[in-house]
Amino acid sequence: MALTLRALAAERPLGLRVRAAEAGLDRPIGWVHPTELTDPQAFLEGGELLLTTGLSLDESTAPEYIRRLVGAGVAGLGFGVGLSHDSIPRSLVDTAEEVGLPLLEVPRKTPFIAITRAVSRAVAADEYASLVRTGKGQQELTRTAVGKGGPGGVVRKLAKLVDGWVLLLDSAGTATEASPASARNLADEVREDFGRLRAGTLVTAVREDEVVLQTLDTRARGVLVVGTREPLDAAGQHIVNTAVSLLSLALEQNREHVGALRRLRSGLCDLLAAGHADLATRTMKTLWGGVPEPPWPVLAVTGPAAARRSLADALDDEVSGEKVFFGESGAFVVVLGDVEVVSRLVSRVGGLHAGLSDSVSTVDFSAGLRQAKQAAEAAKAERVEFVRFAEHAGRGFLKMVDSQAAQAFSDSLLAPLRQHDEIGRGELVASLTCWLEHHGHWDLASARLGVHRHTLRNRVRKVAELTGRDLDSPGVRAEFWLALQVSGG
Repeated sequence: MALTLRALAAERPLGLRVRAAEAGLDRPIGWVHPTELTDPQAFLEGGELLLTTGLSLDESTAPEYIRRLVGAGVAGLGFGVGLSHDSIPRSLVDTAEEVGLPLLEVPRKTPFIAITRAVSRAVAADEYASLVRTGKGQQELTRTAVGKGGPGGVVRKLAKLVDGWVLLLDSAGTATEASPASARNLADEVREDFGRLRAGTLVTAVREDEVVLQTLDTRARGVLVVGTREPLDAAGQHIVNTAVSLLSLALEQNREHVGALRRLRSGLCDLLAAGHADLATRTMKTLWGGVPEPPWPVLAVTGPAAARRSLADALDDEVSGEKVFFGESGAFVVVLGDVEVVSRLVSRVGGLHAGLSDSVSTVDFSAGLRQAKQAAEAAKAERVEFVRFAEHAGRGFLKMVDSQAAQAFSDSLLAPLRQHDEIGRGELVASLTCWLEHHGHWDLASARLGVHRHTLRNRVRKVAELTGRDLDSPGVRAEFWLALQVSGG
């Protein structure tokens, strides 16, 4: 910590006496500058303790002299007595008190060089302490960065080193890391400054804290935000710069790693589509610890590239490999597994269009992928978020069928089932619809309905009994599906 005027005045061997503006004695001393010039402003940087014997000063010139020193930003004035003046001019003392410039009386026995040495020793000690603190901080940050802490660990360590709060913002201004966790609430308060910052550093204020925003040197725009109660000193600035470099490197490496994994995911989708299901699923299990259990409904999602990336990032961060596997195929994000989870993410990201295939085995993946892409294109054309292939295909065929004839056929075929449902004997229409949607897969359909598979079998048997049709026949199933599409299920 820099030497203050108060600490200097407390050094008894110097014999200094405070004559004015005692309230300002906590100012740090940047350096000492002896001069007898009546206007030394051109030779000052600010923060100096100015030393003078007042050779050219008297009661009439002293007030303006003091005001010029205040304009130059000096920390204080040391006035040597016993040479040019036996005592400090009264007007100088009064003016210094009036403008708040600390005034120290230097006795004849104390040479100015003694004051210079005292300040020099303190500055050297302060610089050494700053150097030690900087080196220690850089070492701690580096150890954290190369360990298991990652960017989050660097952010937490930096917050401790600067005794403040830290945010790591992504290109959208969203806080990806925060320390302490409550600092996430401050992200909105730097949103406007984040929007103005293109590169470099910006200093602003949030509540009572000084806040530094520093862009990271990465291809994906990122910003480190550091808030402290007091402005960062030299050591703090060096430590923040080290964190910026380490985070830039870590995020760029992570970007490359994520990119490589995304390309691998796409390759696995290509393997599935080419019929190499065993190799693809083995690789999925090895790298991601699991794979959704087939048969799969295939979901294809299309939209702007940025929105597709946001969806992929959300899938990476929020969904386990056992529930969902995803990859890219051209302009589509292809997803296998828990459709409901993915649908919520699609809605949250916005601007995307999704198509869902029928459930397919690993052998039929390529067919499912074609269906999903066609349904996604239909969703895009219709400007809706989600389309099932079965509905899309049914609508396409029904356009070629006479509507009155189709409705009459549907009413006739489904009438026994509706009559059965109306008297409260079961849910035959809903059960038949779900069973056909899942291609006669008992376990999947019963799970979706929330009933035991034996209950579902009994209901499908009842359909066959009431209609006199064999549901083991693909043609009969198609007729029922067509009838359900005409009637709206």
